[in-house]
Amino acid sequence: MPVDCDRLTADLRALVGERHPFTSPHHLQRAEAYLHRQLSEAGLTVTAHDFEALDRTYHNVIATVHPGSAHGELPPLILGAHFDTVAGSPGADDNTSALAVLLHVTRQVQNMKLARPIRFIAFNLEEENLLGSSAYASFLRENRETIHGAIILECVGYASHQQGSQRTPPGLPISIPTIGNFLGVIGNERSQALTGSITHAMKPYLPIIPLIVPGNGEQLPDTRRSDHTSFWEQGFPAVMLTDTANFRNPHYHRPTDTLDTLNLDFLASVADGITAAVIALAGQPTA
Repeated sequence: MPVDCDRLTADLRALVGERHPFTSPHHLQRAEAYLHRQLSEAGLTVTAHDFEALDRTYHNVIATVHPGSAHGELPPLILGAHFDTVAGSPGADDNTSALAVLLHVTRQVQNMKLARPIRFIAFNLEEENLLGSSAYASFLRENRETIHGAIILECVGYASHQQGSQRTPPGLPISIPTIGNFLGVIGNERSQALTGSITHAMKPYLPIIPLIVPGNGEQLPDTRRSDHTSFWEQGFPAVMLTDTANFRNPHYHRPTDTLDTLNLDFLASVADGITAAVIALAGQPTA
C-alpha cells in the first residue's frame, strides 16, 4: 500500500515541537500520549515500560503485534525511534521524522501475516545519554529475553540533491556520496546479517549505504549516537537507519529543525523501504 502522505504530514504536525524533560516536560508527555493513542488506534496492544531517571519515572511506549498462529512464537523484531528532543529544538528531523515513519509501519501490519512478533517502541530520553533504551535493553538482558534484532530510526527526513550537501564522518572506513539523498544503515559485526537483510529490502525504494563497524563502534563514535547502541552494549543485534544528521542537515539540534526543512518525498520513500524491510524480516503480506 502506498504511503498516505496526508497521514504522514498529520503525524508530523501533531508531534513536532520541543519535547524535553526539563524545558518542555508537558510537550514531552503530550507526545507520549499521542503515540500511545495512535498505536492503540492502529489495533496494537500498547503498554508502557517504566524506568527511573533524572529523579522521576519516565516511560517508553511499546506496541506489540503478534502472529495469528497459535504455535510457539519466534523472537520478536523491534522497530524503535526516540520521541524526546534537545532543549530549544522542535526536532522535525530529530526525531519527528522517524516517529511518523514508525506510525506508518504500524498501520501497515494490520494487513500482514506475521511469522514473528513485532514490537514498535517509542523510546524516551534518547537525548539524555540514551536513558530510555538503555533501561529497556538492560531489562531484556536481565529477563533473558531474545530478539531477532532492533531497527532504530534516527533522523530520516532530511535530504538534498545538491553536490557537496553530504559530509563524511571522521574516520569512516568507506567512501560515501557527496550528495545527501541516501539513507545510512549502520550495524556492528553481530548485526551483519540484519544489516544485509535491511539493505536488500530497502534498495528498491531509495539509495542505501550500509556500514558494518567493528566491535560496538567504539572507534567510530559518530556511529553510536542513537538507541541502537544500548542494544549493542547488551549483546543484541541492532542497526541504526539515518540520514546522517549533522553530516547533512544544517538544522540538526537547532531551533531551525522545522517541518518545512524536511523532504517529504524522501521521507515517503523511507517509509516504503522500512515497511518492506519489516515485511521481509517479520512476515509476509496476506493474500
